[in-house]
Amino acid sequence: MPDAPAGRRDGVPPEAALRALVPRVLAGLVRRGEDFHDAEEALQEALVEALRVWPAHPPDDPRAWLATVATRRLVDARRAATARRRREEQVDAEPRPAPSTEVGDDTLFLLFCCCHPDLAPTSQVALTLRAVGGLSTREIADAFYVPEATMAQRISRAKRTLRGQRLDRPGDLAVVLRVLYLIYTAGHAGPAARIDLAERRSA
Repeated sequence: MPDAPAGRRDGVPPEAALRALVPRVLAGLVRRGEDFHDAEEALQEALVEALRVWPAHPPDDPRAWLATVATRRLVDARRAATARRRREEQVDAEPRPAPSTEVGDDTLFLLFCCCHPDLAPTSQVALTLRAVGGLSTREIADAFYVPEATMAQRISRAKRTLRGQRLDRPGDLAVVLRVLYLIYTAGHAGPAARIDLAERRSA
């Protein structure tokens, strides 16, 4: 049975009446299998549309009107998501550039990845020593004077930080130079100087 339009003022149901319709329409959308979050977002858009349209064209069945408009929003969102996935699949299917034959280019790229600005300076150095320098976790831990387990956790956290980051953009040269300087300093300074660190840095 359609919801009675009683209680309208100048063609628009009062705010209390609108609020009363929201849970009923949302329940109907979820009951038929719509995702709760998506249904709620679509219903909010339908409410905005109702405030725009109803003053001039009040519906005979407000509940059905809201459900219909929310359903259209859900369909539009699914179509947009499908189109986006297709575009992403097309990009993934495109041939990748041929790998560089110059080892130096790949090493420089990897160095910029390890010096990502989202990483803490100590993590940048540790990851650089691991990925670019080829040092073991134990060797890096000794250079930092920390337990091997601590350094393993630090390197793991750094890798997790880089997960999902775009690594195809030019890095910050200042950050790279700072990391190289820290490695050089660690290799030459102190009573237990690690000359091999400096040599790896210069290689």
